Amino acid sequence: MKKLVIILVLILITGAVITVLSYPREKLGKVKIGNNSLKVEIADTLRKQVRGLMFRKSLSKDRGMLFVFDKSMKHSIWMKNTLIPLDVIWIDDNFKIIEIKTLEICEDNLCQIHKPKEKARYVLETNSGWAKKNNIKIGDLVELFE
Repeated sequence: MKKLVIILVLILITGAVITVLSYPREKLGKVKIGNNSLKVEIADTLRKQVRGLMFRKSLSKDRGMLFVFDKSMKHSIWMKNTLIPLDVIWIDDNFKIIEIKTLEICEDNLCQIHKPKEKARYVLETNSGWAKKNNIKIGDLVELFE
């Protein structure tokens, strides 16, 4: 019986280690707009894009999330289950900012869907007020680093 328990414990430990090692690591990059830089999590898979910044209680002032899409479209954003207000910055294929919106928390099931007026390839989410504080505006160019 003792041997069986030891074998079961080893199997459980091995399974836990495999699970931890196989979990995708956070892919990080850097975004620079003028003299302003942010460390960003890269959301380049559908799974990461759907989850976005949902359920986060905070976001460091020097952090954000960059959504990288396969093609330019009017990619929509909503604040469902997002617990912090955000600035959302849409960026086109030429790395030019085409739209900026400050979005508030949505606490019900009827969250508004926000779309840019033009097609975008990237969407940058930052803490609410970051764009205004750093004088980020439509037409600014964005540099992306991995």
